[in-house]
Amino acid sequence: MSTSQADYKDRQFLAVIGDEDSVTGLLLAGIGHVTPAPDSQKNFLVVDGKTDNAAIESAFERFTERKDIGIVLINQHLADRIRHRIDTYTAAFPTILEIPSKDHPYDPEKDSVLRRSYLEGQKADIWAPSHVL
Repeated sequence: MSTSQADYKDRQFLAVIGDEDSVTGLLLAGIGHVTPAPDSQKNFLVVDGKTDNAAIESAFERFTERKDIGIVLINQHLADRIRHRIDTYTAAFPTILEIPSKDHPYDPEKDSVLRRSYLEGQKADIWAPSHVL
């Protein structure tokens, strides 16, 4: 699958779905953005104990449909709550990256992008056999 420059040239923002600490840190780093009125869409969702899976999935859908977002960051423990949607997402842009949170360490075995990359690598025979390592 070839990706043209038109597919990504306007994708200048990050989006984040995360716990309060993760989102706050990324906003302090400067990723915050709100689209002009009348939409005024934010590029982040703070998830707490009261946030239901439907709200997380809705934010994921909004962020992946926006043409100005190039990367969607999501805490891995929140990605687990909508794993069915994360695992079926196959578009190149925006790219989905699962990140750890303060209370939930990163588990590479759960990361669907990493798993797909590994499987594609095996198909292409670019990964070294285990006996070589």
